[in-house]
Amino acid sequence: MTGQFAEVRSGEFVRQGNHFTDRITSDGSSDYPVEAGRYVLYICLACPWAHRSMIVRSLLGLEDAIALRVVDPIRDEKGWRFTLDEGGVDPVTGASYVMELYKRSDPSFEGRATVPFLWDTQTERIVSNDYPQITLDLSTQWTALHKEGAPELYPEHAREAIDDMAEQNFHAVNNGVYKAGFATSQDTYEAAYDALFAQLHRLDAHLSTERYLVGRQLSEADVRLYTTLVRFDAAYHGHFKCNERKLTEFAHLWPYARDLFQTPGFGDTTDFDHIKRHYYGTHDKINPTLVIPKGPDLSGWSEPHGRDHLGDS
Repeated sequence: MTGQFAEVRSGEFVRQGNHFTDRITSDGSSDYPVEAGRYVLYICLACPWAHRSMIVRSLLGLEDAIALRVVDPIRDEKGWRFTLDEGGVDPVTGASYVMELYKRSDPSFEGRATVPFLWDTQTERIVSNDYPQITLDLSTQWTALHKEGAPELYPEHAREAIDDMAEQNFHAVNNGVYKAGFATSQDTYEAAYDALFAQLHRLDAHLSTERYLVGRQLSEADVRLYTTLVRFDAAYHGHFKCNERKLTEFAHLWPYARDLFQTPGFGDTTDFDHIKRHYYGTHDKINPTLVIPKGPDLSGWSEPHGRDHLGDS
C-alpha cells in the first residue's frame, strides 16, 4: 500500500520490495497447498494493491474458501491496526498490529508491514505479501474452487499481452501516481506526472474501440487498472497533484471505469470513505491539517456506461 515504499531518494519515490514470496499451489510444488478454509487474506479497503485481491476473490467466488480480514484505513506510527475489530484485536491471530504478524513470521523483518498478505492458519505465518502474484495464483491455482461461470482473468493464450499491459500501467499509472505524489523535487514530480498522463491518454484512445484492455473479455489487466482509476478523483487528482484532468473528464476511461464499477466484484468492494480517510488522514507530510475532503460527487459512478456494444460483459 502507500506504506510499501522504502524511502525517497533524490526526490524520487522508491517502493519497498515484497518480503514474503511463498506461493499457494495446486500441484504440490510448494509447502502451501490449495485448501479451503486454511488461509486468510488481510487487506485494507483503502489500498489499491490490496483491493485487487479482494476483487479477484469476489469475481472467482472464493469468499467461502479464503477468509477476509480488514484493517483500519488509518495507519499510525506502528503501522496498520486492527482497530475495526472488537477490542482492537484480530480475532484470527490475536494481534493488534499487522507488524506483529510480520515479526512472528520473520523476527528479523525490517521495514514497513504491508497489505495485502495471505496468512496460513496451520503454520501461523505469512505465506505471501507478493500482491501481483497473489491475484495470479487465485486465478490459476484455485480453479477447483472457483464458482461456476467464473471469469478466466489470466487465460494462457493472452498472458503475454496481459503482462505487457499490466507492466506498462504499473510504472506509469499504478505506481506513477505515487511517484508524483511523494516526489520531493520538481523535476521528479513532473517526470512522473508527464508519464502518468501520457499513458492515460493512450489508454483512453485504446478504449474508444475496445471494452477491455486485452482482448474482448475482462482480465487481470483491467482489475489492476481499476483500483487506480477508482481512487483517482477521490485522492490522486488533488492529494497527489495529478491534476491535468479528472477521470470524469476522459471521454472513454470514465465510461470504462463506470462499466467496471457496475460489474459485481468491483463497485461492491470499493469503499470511498476508507479511501479518503486513509490518503488524507495518514499522509501528514502531504496534508498537514489531516482535513478530509467532503467531495467529490460520487453519483456519476452509477450512470449508464454505454459500452455493452464493444464486447462481452
